[in-house]
Amino acid sequence: MQNLRVELGERSYTISIEAGILGRTGEIISDLTPARQVLLVSNPTVFPLYGDKVISSLHKAGFEVEVALMPDGEVYKNMEEALKVLDKAVDFNLERTGIIAALGGGVVGDLAGLVAAVYQRGINFVQIPTTLLSQVDSSVGGKVAVNHPRGKNLIGAFHQPLAVIIDPLTLHTLSEREYKSGLGEVVKYGLIYDESFFAFLENNASAVKERRGEIIAELIYRSCRIKSMIVEKDEKEQGIRALLNLGHTFGHALEKITDYKAYSHGEAVAMGTVAASLLARERGYITEEVFKRILNLYRILDIYKEFPPFDPEVVYAAMLNDKKVMYGKMRLILPAGIGQAVIADDVEKEEIIRAIRRAQNLAID
Repeated sequence: MQNLRVELGERSYTISIEAGILGRTGEIISDLTPARQVLLVSNPTVFPLYGDKVISSLHKAGFEVEVALMPDGEVYKNMEEALKVLDKAVDFNLERTGIIAALGGGVVGDLAGLVAAVYQRGINFVQIPTTLLSQVDSSVGGKVAVNHPRGKNLIGAFHQPLAVIIDPLTLHTLSEREYKSGLGEVVKYGLIYDESFFAFLENNASAVKERRGEIIAELIYRSCRIKSMIVEKDEKEQGIRALLNLGHTFGHALEKITDYKAYSHGEAVAMGTVAASLLARERGYITEEVFKRILNLYRILDIYKEFPPFDPEVVYAAMLNDKKVMYGKMRLILPAGIGQAVIADDVEKEEIIRAIRRAQNLAID
């Protein structure tokens, strides 16, 4: 087992990473709390694969368990589905000492976390992420939210989990598309914070694509370590944590324009990161050589899709609804080399439009 501690004072918690750890879920939670109730939130895709193992472990540890299933997909990360889970909590008579556990990907984790943040003014929850994207990103850091029709993650809170339980074996049941979606967030960590990790991905690209166990375990551990260090410095995104949003303002716009149906989150972020890199190159933050290195890693990992041919004005308008717009100014995260990034709040509309057009005309091969 590999353990990481996220040090946030009284909100500190441990990220546990181990093959087969799902069978010890009840033991881990029981060691952390005297609670005896667990509302397990999942979806019809993940639950048939891992639900019985988790529930059996919880029962063995003495927990009473109720299950709330939400539909699978980003389009269902909304207040309507959150209210259904809240109804389940009320019907279950879930006490303030109870636990909400999220078994699934980022959508399940985000929605279950929001429910935990608001139910009876906040109760404990546990993240049990089963996708690469959720294991390396959304399960760590306490950001929980649902989408609003006008923008992604506009309804949310900061609510740190009691624990994060990561079983790398769950990645073997992921589709190729879902797996590659998670790699988009993995690359981000090397690009914004750790050049050695970026090099690790370059040097082990074949093993990463083949999902080799020891490489994937290292990839998850290093990604979580980078994110935990950033969160410890800036829990509520007043400074350095904003760097984790590289590519997200462009990407969220693409998700919104397509009603969250055309692209996975990771695909949208990958496209957004390339657009941000093009903008950074134009501004002189990165060289042509660095840009090519970024693009080449996307190419060899096969995780980049061509930027869609939407009217750049439409993309820009969607970007303006992003929650990272502050005081009427768009804040973009731009790479400033491999392992470095900057927050730019002085980017003109014309620069963004040019970056979108260049991304649309980019030859990936």
